[in-house]
Parts: sequence; C-alpha cells; structure tokens
Amino acid sequence: MKTELDFSVPCLGECSIPSPIVQSADQGQDSKGYVRDDEFIRYESEATAGAQPELAPNQLLQKAGPRQKIYFGPSHVHAGIVTCGGLCPGLNDVIRSIVRCLWYRYGVRRITGIRYGYKGFLPDYNIDIKALGPDTVDEIHKMGGTILGSSRGGGERTKEIVDAIERLNLNMLFTIGGDGTQKGALDIAREIERRKLKIAVVGIPKTIDNDLLYVDRSFGFETAVTKAAEAVSGAHAEAHSSMNGIGLVKLMGRDSGFIAVHTVLAVHEANFVLIPEVAFDLEGGQGLLQALEERLARRHHAVIVVAEGAGQDILKAAGGGASGKDASGNLRYADIGLYLKERIQDHFAKKGMEINLKYIDPSYLVRSAPACPTDSVYCERLGKNAAHAAMAGKTMILIGMVKGEFVHLPIAVATASRNHVDPEGALWRDAVDATQQPFNMKNRE
Repeated sequence: MKTELDFSVPCLGECSIPSPIVQSADQGQDSKGYVRDDEFIRYESEATAGAQPELAPNQLLQKAGPRQKIYFGPSHVHAGIVTCGGLCPGLNDVIRSIVRCLWYRYGVRRITGIRYGYKGFLPDYNIDIKALGPDTVDEIHKMGGTILGSSRGGGERTKEIVDAIERLNLNMLFTIGGDGTQKGALDIAREIERRKLKIAVVGIPKTIDNDLLYVDRSFGFETAVTKAAEAVSGAHAEAHSSMNGIGLVKLMGRDSGFIAVHTVLAVHEANFVLIPEVAFDLEGGQGLLQALEERLARRHHAVIVVAEGAGQDILKAAGGGASGKDASGNLRYADIGLYLKERIQDHFAKKGMEINLKYIDPSYLVRSAPACPTDSVYCERLGKNAAHAAMAGKTMILIGMVKGEFVHLPIAVATASRNHVDPEGALWRDAVDATQQPFNMKNRE
C-alpha cells in the first residue's frame, strides 16, 4: 500500500501586506503575474485510463512564485543566508539571486551572510557576519565556491543557533545545503516554532549527487556532469593512445550514481560504469576483471567510470569499507578508486600482461567549478522563488523544480529518504547500452 504524502506548506500567518512587486499592467485580483496559494501541480504524473482520483490540497505540490499579498513588511525585514556542507557549482549564483530579488524587487536593505555554515552562528567560533547587497554579489556568479564560506557540522546545536538568530533579529533564514543541512534547517524551524517566533526558514537544496527526492534535478548537477565528462574524455585519450591502456575515473556519488551514469551517456567513451546501486564482483567468470580482460583483448584499451560509493561491499570483505562518520553525519567510505587501481594492476601483473593504467579523481575540480549556463539559469530562478516564498511567510520548505514547475516542497517530505538510480529502470538500461558492459557482473552463488 502506497504511503500517502503530505505536501502541506506551513505559513507564519495571514498575508495582508500588498506586494511592492509590479508584475503586469493589470494589478487587479486576477493579475496573471502573481501565483495564488491554491495553484498546484500533481507529483504523480502516471495515470490509468478511466481513473482520475480526486486529490486533496495536501496531496498536491504548491506552486512557487510571487504572491500579491505578503506576510513581511519589506522595511522591517532582516534576512540571513547560510551555505553549508561541501562545495557545489552554483552556490554563488543562488546567493546572488536571493540578495538581488530581496533588494530590488522588495526593497529589503538588511541582508546578512552567515559565514562558514552553521558554525557561523555559534559563539565559540567567533566568526564575523557579512553584510550583503548588490555591490557585494553582482559579480560572484563568475566564481566557483561560496563567498560566505562553508563547513560541515554544527547544525545539531539547534538551540544555540536559534539563540543567535534571535540576537541577530532575523526574520527569515535561507539555508543552502544538502540533506544534512536541510534536516538541520527543519530542526531550527521547529525550535523557532516552539518559541513562538515569526521567522521563515526556506531551503535551497544543494546536492551535487542529484539524490534529492521528488525534484527534477538539483543545482550544480549539470555542471558536475560537464566537468566530469572532460575528465572521462581525457582518460579515454590516454587509454586509447597506450598499449592496453586503461583509464580509471572516480566520480562523486556516495549513495547514488547519477553523475557517473549521466557522464557515460554524455561522453560515449566509457566501457564500464560502476555505481552504488548495482553490485558487482571483481573476480570470477562474471566479474569486472574478466570483463576487462575481454575488452582489452578485443580493443586494446578501456575506460572505467566508478562512483565513490560503488563496491563498498567488496572493500568491507577485504577488511576496509566505511569507517566512522564525517561532521555532516555521512559514513566515511573507503576509496574504491585507489582500491580498483591496485587490484587491476595486481591482476594483470599476475597474468604477465602489460597494461598502462591512468587513475583520475577530478572531484574537487568538479565541485569548485563555476556553474555552467544552464545551472546558472536554474540557480537564478531557485533563489528568486526562495525570496518570494520567505516574503510570503512560507516556512519549513525547500524550493525545487518538479515536472518543470517551481514548487514549495516540505523539508520533512524531501529529506525522508534519498533518490537512487533504479537498477531495473530505463536510465540504467541506457547506461549499460552506452558502455556495452555486461548487464550482470555478479557471479552466481
């Protein structure tokens, strides 16, 4: 039985202040420039002929966008922005978009950047805040990284963070970060609610792995695939130019292999793609090493793309595997790339077969790159919709694109679990077709 989802959007109160935004020549109640709270989209797009169930508002996703009436008076607003976790292309684009929308569209003049993630709220770190305005942010989209700095951890110190929010007299907080950041934002919003404060918490989800539930894609993902494709093309050039050349490229993807899969589909030069969702063996007649041998015998070169979370069961069996957690609460995975490099070299050395293996890990080059044009457009629109949502008093939500529409997505629903490549789905099937690798590289028990 399918669990019924609740997409209800919490709001701080009645919106009674006319918006300063001029959307069209017609400023009447029916002006098409604004979005109403009763405008929704369906998440479930699949349908059966003849079946059209009635859906309640909480089963639908509320459209994002500017409201004709807003909750906060712009002259009283003090907005805070924080970026948390690892770097991702587009962070500066989102910051820029939020600041410029608040400043130019609503007339907000107090916008504060919290530096170095949630730790920037904590008094024991003694980190200065950063005033933000158009002069500060106009050119930052051309740079990678984040002008606010980032860090992992600190989000579990909820009460201290809310104490700092009160001291700063913030009315709204924009949290730009991944799964851990948004779970922290939800705890912060609940503590704010417990204290009966009127402060909006709006998240812009940042996950380079594209593993956020429900949304079409996360920002930075297309840039990541673009930069990863360059690394794989380089690995192919190296492998193709060597006798029994092997290019081994490790890409990001802790629990979801979307970057690896999309990269091999984009490049058309990879012969194997290994992802966390699909188990494989190294040894044996069906294993990777045997398939690699056969590939080299046929074509004398090969390119392998591996996501960082792939093969962790193999590493665990070899005495490695995940060990402890990082500051964000993620398991510290063992390095599958280096392990594969050593195992491949050992395997062919024992066979007396000469190979030329080049190992490439472009992770930090990918994460720190400026956003590509399509990601930059996406970030610009995410930031603007986040600003509109906060000004209308929406809270405990993320901004995301679903079925091509920007929507308000409750944080609790979006962070309940993560999105994964379906091993039985069309995306994985297309990746296997593109690489021509065996569909199954797991030996029978």
